[in-house]
Amino acid sequence: QVQLVESGGGLVQAGGSLRLSCVASGRIFSIKDMAWYRQAPGKQRELVATITSAGTTVYVDSVKGRFTISRDNANNALYLQLNALKPEDTAVYSCNAYIVPLFTSPTRIYWGQGTQVTVSS
Repeated sequence: QVQLVESGGGLVQAGGSLRLSCVASGRIFSIKDMAWYRQAPGKQRELVATITSAGTTVYVDSVKGRFTISRDNANNALYLQLNALKPEDTAVYSCNAYIVPLFTSPTRIYWGQGTQVTVSS
């Protein structure tokens, strides 16, 4: 049973920082592309950043220079460092990964449950 679990969210003041983690567990052969999404109340889910298995990264314009996506392939982990946070960054942040499992589990994109990031003004 492959799954992704996020952690690290919380309440911070504007200008503060958080580090989000996402760990994949289960019988995993490999993980390809990974990404962080976010969704604020009343808004559509937005792609924040992606990282390929080779380490190539892409960011949405609104977070460039402030957020950093990274991964630890040996531990099947994904991270998002959020610096210089703004109130408009408030959202539920979810991780996403294309996973090739061992044996019978399906090869597909998997989603985590999400972690809440709240930035006060």
